[in-house]
Amino acid sequence: MAGVTGKIALITGGASGLGAASGRMLAGEGATVILADIDRAQGEAVASDIGEAAEYAHLDVSQESEWQALISDIVKRHGRLDVLVNNAGIVVVATIEDTSQAQLDRVRAVNFDGPFFGCKHAIPAMSAGGGGSIINMSSAAAFVGTPAYAAYSATKGALRSLTGTVAVHCKQRGNGVRCNSIHPGGMDTPMVQNLAEGDVSPLAVELTAVGKTSDRFGHPDDVAAAVLYLASDESQFCNGSALSVDDGMAVGGFGLPE
Repeated sequence: MAGVTGKIALITGGASGLGAASGRMLAGEGATVILADIDRAQGEAVASDIGEAAEYAHLDVSQESEWQALISDIVKRHGRLDVLVNNAGIVVVATIEDTSQAQLDRVRAVNFDGPFFGCKHAIPAMSAGGGGSIINMSSAAAFVGTPAYAAYSATKGALRSLTGTVAVHCKQRGNGVRCNSIHPGGMDTPMVQNLAEGDVSPLAVELTAVGKTSDRFGHPDDVAAAVLYLASDESQFCNGSALSVDDGMAVGGFGLPE
């Protein structure tokens, strides 16, 4: 896709799953990708596998100071920032009655505070370069009730709201920055695999079932293709949109037992 050739893209949670798949696809279409993660070994391995078009950057998304330092470094070394994919996320399997304050704080810090800080500091960097595309990785859980993981669902719903707020903010200022969200419906990623292997409770079984609405789970490349489109110049009229990649889950319900 010619619309990402030469672009500088920062992807959080880039060491695995949807982030790694998005990095590979963007780099394959001519972008330079910075894979940000807290897992240095895995992040460096993915960057090495992609090749010269990729690099690893250590980032704890919950820390605003680390966002400021990283974006400043990217602009200094590459001259600009064109794309931000707020992909890093975590899930805790717990109903609202069972979620501890520590669990809620941690999920919120990664799933919402991280993207909030990312948007906050990417906007001026992108504005200085004439615009850019912010892509927030939300979830089908933002649209439907998901008792098994209350904190996760709440933060993903908040991220959808943040996306609209950022989109309108940037449009009002005419800075050329767009913001859209993607809503996967449970994918074949390490996060889901780890839950399936490490916890066979009814709640974990419910979580791993999310997304398998046909004969397969969603593949990371299904989401990466959506990232590629929203990052590209071909999507310039998409702003504030919520793109579902869930095989109809959000509109048809999760179809799971109570």
